[in-house]
Amino acid sequence: MSPTHALAPAARKALFSRSGSLMRISGVVRALLPLLVLILMATPMMAEAQHHGGGEANLVLPDLDMATFMGVFTGRSLLMIGLIASALGMIFGLVIYTRLRKMPVHKSMLEVSELIFETCKTYLITQGKFLLILECFIGAIIVFYFGFLQGMEAYKVGIILIFSLIGIGGSYAVAAFGMRVNTFANSRAAFASLRGKAFPCHDIPLQAGMSIGMLLISVELLIMLFILLFVPGNLAGPCFIGFAIGESLGAAALRVAGGIFTKIADIGADLMKIVFKIKEDDARNPGVIADCTGDNAGDSVGPSADGFETYGVTGVALITFIMLAVKSPLVQVQLLVWIFTMRVMMVFASGISYFVNHAYAKARYGNADKMNFEAPLTSLVWLTSILSVVLTYIVSYLMIPDLGGDSTLWWKLATVITCGTLAGAIIPEFVKVFTSTESRHVREIVTSAREGGASLTILSGFIAGNFSAYWLGFAILLLMSIAFGMSTMGLAALMMAPAVFAFGLVAFGFLGMGPVTIAVDSYGPVTDNAQSVFELSTIETLPGIKEEIKRDFGFVPDFERSKENLEENDGAGNTFKATSKPVLIGTAVVGATTMIFSIIVMLTEGLKPELVTNLSILHAPFLLGLIAGGAVIYWFTGASTQAVSTGAYRAVEFIKRNIKLEGTEKASVADSKKVVAICTKYAQLGMFNIFITVFFSTLAFAFFEPYFFIGYLISIALFGLFQAIFMANAGGAWDNAKKVVETELKAKGTDLHAATVVGDTVGDPFKDTSSVAMNPIIKFTTLFGLLAVELAVSLSRQQGHTINTVLGAVFLVISMVFVYRSFYGMRIEGSSE
Repeated sequence: MSPTHALAPAARKALFSRSGSLMRISGVVRALLPLLVLILMATPMMAEAQHHGGGEANLVLPDLDMATFMGVFTGRSLLMIGLIASALGMIFGLVIYTRLRKMPVHKSMLEVSELIFETCKTYLITQGKFLLILECFIGAIIVFYFGFLQGMEAYKVGIILIFSLIGIGGSYAVAAFGMRVNTFANSRAAFASLRGKAFPCHDIPLQAGMSIGMLLISVELLIMLFILLFVPGNLAGPCFIGFAIGESLGAAALRVAGGIFTKIADIGADLMKIVFKIKEDDARNPGVIADCTGDNAGDSVGPSADGFETYGVTGVALITFIMLAVKSPLVQVQLLVWIFTMRVMMVFASGISYFVNHAYAKARYGNADKMNFEAPLTSLVWLTSILSVVLTYIVSYLMIPDLGGDSTLWWKLATVITCGTLAGAIIPEFVKVFTSTESRHVREIVTSAREGGASLTILSGFIAGNFSAYWLGFAILLLMSIAFGMSTMGLAALMMAPAVFAFGLVAFGFLGMGPVTIAVDSYGPVTDNAQSVFELSTIETLPGIKEEIKRDFGFVPDFERSKENLEENDGAGNTFKATSKPVLIGTAVVGATTMIFSIIVMLTEGLKPELVTNLSILHAPFLLGLIAGGAVIYWFTGASTQAVSTGAYRAVEFIKRNIKLEGTEKASVADSKKVVAICTKYAQLGMFNIFITVFFSTLAFAFFEPYFFIGYLISIALFGLFQAIFMANAGGAWDNAKKVVETELKAKGTDLHAATVVGDTVGDPFKDTSSVAMNPIIKFTTLFGLLAVELAVSLSRQQGHTINTVLGAVFLVISMVFVYRSFYGMRIEGSSE
């Protein structure tokens, strides 16, 4: 029986055991759900509520046919073309998926990749059940607020719930697709490398990334266009708000849990290199399969769900802003159709750029034994950015030559979007300064490690992260300042708070080349897995393997050159994984501004001057909210890292006790399965503590005082931005410092290597757990906060502020219980025996 078939039932039994972590979490849920039910039962008169604000859910979209574009198309007919573009993008992704599946691969490598897929599938199924548990909390709040407080019709509440499930399902589905594509590509890339040529090592991971990126963006676009085109205008608001909440919840859970899982496994596997002086991805190490699973759970599943949610939530934020802030229904339609047409255009720009860049890279590197793996990825990003910018101005001129009587706004709005589009290319260049294998900061880490060991290795990484936060912060500041300048040039005649709209468009532009951003991010998990598949297949040691490959595939394998190319390509993958993280976190922070605006408009009753003064440090609750937000960001950093630390301790404890280095070529499937189960257990426990804390903290702060809550939202965005950039780039620098020692200096097994491995294990939760999860956590808190603060204000109007204070105190106590659990319930206490 192959390891693939042996693992699946056993792994499922271990992971779904009634004594497992999912069952323990379910017990906590059963304890908490009565609290939510009591909240519902405590206010029976809410069904008779007279206030029907409902916020974003009660927005009514205007008739899309009231505007004509280019003298030919109505808004509806133009967006119908977008459906075709979405379908073509999905076909693009599926065609590449099919091509990857049909690529040649040796059975020894195929068996390993399918083993990885089976463990990934088991993990993802477990996470799917976990997501449904979390949906119970959001569903209870949706029913309470819209059904009881707002007195909304039952069918509308049902629509919000259904679309929240569609949002979760969308995040989950694209994550599953990304996982499957990457586990096809890893073995195909490993096998293609045996030809001794560098280009296939680059081409196959990039094909996988483009497949994921195009399908992900196209599915998101298809759902949002469907709501715009086919859902009645009075129901579109509930659909959008439900969809956004669902996809945000799905992304937050998958990103955080995946980040915890992958780093538990990665640290557990890496530390064995120091303890036992064994090679990278040694097949005898039972932690390696879990590490490969984690590469997909954290670096594929998480980013795919995150990208899907980021693209959608940014769109919902802009739609909400336009409907709240723009006075003229005609201008509303013009802006809505323009925004979605730009999104369609940028899908085409990404596809065209990929084909052009692929042709150039193949012509230049097709027969090369060695290549600079970062170069074609860099050219793809810049080509897409430049093409998108050019098309942005052309399409804007054609679509909105006159907006509200102003014939100059087309180029001003195009310039604002361009700030975001250029950020998608400029930010990666700044990131490479601190994380590339050629970076002076990375070289300094290696130099420090020679004499100073692990201590100076870690200090040098901290320095790189701190400097990167400065430079990236100023880059974002510059681009947002340009956008602000554009917003002062006529937009105020059309809308309230034009600067907020400009910032939302910058976030929109960040994602303009979404398929390519996702592609270069997804490149890394494939390159990492390909290297592991090569080692785990033990293909070099198989009897008669060269003759077999020559007979069956028509070439003689070059094992040494293959390993060199795979290792060097992994360095490029590390770099470009790092480049996408600040882009996504920047989108979250800039986009959060637009969502917070919706809360401000509601609280200030349309920005009344006497109420706007509360948005000042002179209003004490606002200042206190700023302090609370910083505290929560630092708790989150500690809680997510604690889950990794404790899980890694348990994984290392198990591996050290069970690893067999004599008389065997591979670790047993049972031991590999146990490590996967350990990673899953602590990923779920850590994520559950984090989610419940975030959920109840959001409710508590919204109930205490609305302006306190706005300060809190602003604070978590700003603290989160710099904490995430610092951690992501410090971690990326440590990772590639280790890669330089391994590939360039050929110093594996030395004290220098051990020092950089320690740095890498410190950087693992920095770059792939805490930092990357800031993005969905900020957006989920802000989006759920829209609901929470409206709920609090409505309840206060009807029953007075006392009940808000009581409920806020209860919610805060619950959140602090789980803050306590996130450390004291997870801390390392010694042997688990």
